[in-house]
Amino acid sequence: QVQLVESGGGLVQAGGSLRLSCAASGRTFSLYAKGWFRQAPGKERELVAGIDWSGGITTYADSAKGRFTISRDNAKDMVKLQMNSLTAEDTAVWCSGASRNTYGGLIHDPREVGCWGQGTQVTVSA
Repeated sequence: QVQLVESGGGLVQAGGSLRLSCAASGRTFSLYAKGWFRQAPGKERELVAGIDWSGGITTYADSAKGRFTISRDNAKDMVKLQMNSLTAEDTAVWCSGASRNTYGGLIHDPREVGCWGQGTQVTVSA
């Protein structure tokens, strides 16, 4: 059975930091491009950070540049997101996904990528 669980969310003050992670079990996704998505209430799901299979190529939404760092540990089949300087707009359910459909090594079409697990809630207080 395949199981992927996001963790690391919680309540944090504005300007604070969190580290999200998602680990897979049951089978490996280590060769997939991966990403982190923000699912804010009333907002379209957004690919905030992406990473290629090796971890050597990353991409970020404008809102995340300079604040977030995506990384992965393929030995643990884990993708992580270091989140710094959090703001209220980061309040959302955060989830990860993966795809073998890539462009330049990264997720080609985020609309085709489903979130794994239930996501993890990030709440940023003012």
